[in-house]
Amino acid sequence: MPDLGPVTITLALAGITTLLLILVGTPLAWWLAHTRSRAKPVIEAITALPLVLPPTVLGFYLLILFSPNAPLGGMWVSVTGSTLAFSFAGLVVASMLYSLPFMVQPLQTAFEAIGREPLEAAATLGASPRDAFFSVATPMALRGFLTASVLTFAHTVGEFGVVLMVGGNIPGRTKVISIAVYEHVETLNYAEAHLLSGGLLVFSFVVLVAVYALNRKAPLNVG
Repeated sequence: MPDLGPVTITLALAGITTLLLILVGTPLAWWLAHTRSRAKPVIEAITALPLVLPPTVLGFYLLILFSPNAPLGGMWVSVTGSTLAFSFAGLVVASMLYSLPFMVQPLQTAFEAIGREPLEAAATLGASPRDAFFSVATPMALRGFLTASVLTFAHTVGEFGVVLMVGGNIPGRTKVISIAVYEHVETLNYAEAHLLSGGLLVFSFVVLVAVYALNRKAPLNVG
């Protein structure tokens, strides 16, 4: 019987990371799509940094940040009584940072494609900015939300360097699929490596096909 622990942890990590990044990435993407601030290129560069930064480098600095001697790590220990490093919570924080551009960039593109006209039209009908966002912008950006969510989920599932540096290889706590595959290959247990890798490959392909099919049917606008 194969060990399904890494699968469960990976799916939980990807799901939680995606949900949290929707909450964090949506306002950031909205601001980037509409701001005229001179700081926009800097914020965009910071957001996209995980795309070009080696995962081990990001993981190394996060490991230092999560240390009990660091302000963030020390605060976490004082509140929870456990360390942020080598914990599932630490994996979630690291995954959010590492997958941030995969959530923000598609949403930013979707919001920019909407333009200001529909929002201005909603304002003339008495809608507040908040109402216009949820009743007009959000439905029109449905494809962007779908794409961003799938890319974030898939990217989190495939993480290796960051999760290895921050979470290590603790069975039942931080051992995700990518680390389990690496461990099986190291021990020449190719049967288990094939099982996990093949299952993940099929799952990813089926999800992407389903999403692209639904994405083609998603409405471009509301009316």
